[in-house]
Amino acid sequence: MTDSTTQSPSLALAVDLGGTKVEAALVTDQGVVLPGTRHRSPTGPGRTSDELQAAVDEVVTATLATLPADATFIGVGIGSAGPVDEVNGLVSPLNMPVWRGYPLRDRVAQHVPAGVPVTLRMDGLAITLAEHWVGAAQGYDHVMGMIVSTGVGGGLILHGRTVSGPTGNAGHIGHVECGGFDDECACGGTGCLEAVASGPKTVAWAQRQGFAGTTGEELAAAYAAGDEVAVAAVQRSGRALGQAIAAATSLVDLEVVAIGGGFSHVSPDLFEYARQAVAERDEFPFVTKVRIVPTGLSQDGPLIGAAALVHRADVLR
Repeated sequence: MTDSTTQSPSLALAVDLGGTKVEAALVTDQGVVLPGTRHRSPTGPGRTSDELQAAVDEVVTATLATLPADATFIGVGIGSAGPVDEVNGLVSPLNMPVWRGYPLRDRVAQHVPAGVPVTLRMDGLAITLAEHWVGAAQGYDHVMGMIVSTGVGGGLILHGRTVSGPTGNAGHIGHVECGGFDDECACGGTGCLEAVASGPKTVAWAQRQGFAGTTGEELAAAYAAGDEVAVAAVQRSGRALGQAIAAATSLVDLEVVAIGGGFSHVSPDLFEYARQAVAERDEFPFVTKVRIVPTGLSQDGPLIGAAALVHRADVLR
């Protein structure tokens, strides 16, 4: 007798395009990356357009080759560094200048059978959807997810639905300007959160103050050892994070902000400095109520977010 409870797995192909790498994997409808299906290839500002597309083709093809024969393949989700053009499926990642208005969605769609849905959104929105689904923002309907890494990205869920705006770029918190900072940003702004608080920019600021290290990991070690410059650098970035979060909460009345990404692990104190900056808005309890928490996702978070564009399509606007 066949076990009626046994069902073929429902899988989405998740693609995450970032400033240093592109990854793909198969993800279940429980938000679990299927072992043995994850592949990655480097990206970055030094790559040509053909090299970037080859990297995407490589990981997508390799991952699709691992699709189990009994699986139900329900769609493709792509989370991309922004800006994006959600309607037309185009990407223009700030750190990949050779791709401006690049038709990434349609290029990925060429690898899957006709009729399989392919959904592209900004990576910050995808990660927010993942936090809402299986991460630190479960049970909340007014959420911002953030990635603090090579860059700073974000996304919004309000009233339980994603908010992406007419082009797909709503929630781009990394390019909100923070008062009191004059760091120049690649977007053309001054004092943008990304220019102040991303991992590379925090390390660069520390180096200008005499720090001898070159990586976020070295800065984290120096912070843990009590190095004065490292402490000042992490305090500075944490304050900028808090100012941006307070501004965003003033605007859209957030309940929780979940922060992941490599540089978010520099020290738990990064979150404390952010919370202290928010707490200064003491006349606005609707702002100071916001909870700033570490991601509830594993390192697979960006892929889970891309897959959530398929598995949680009911939450997309």
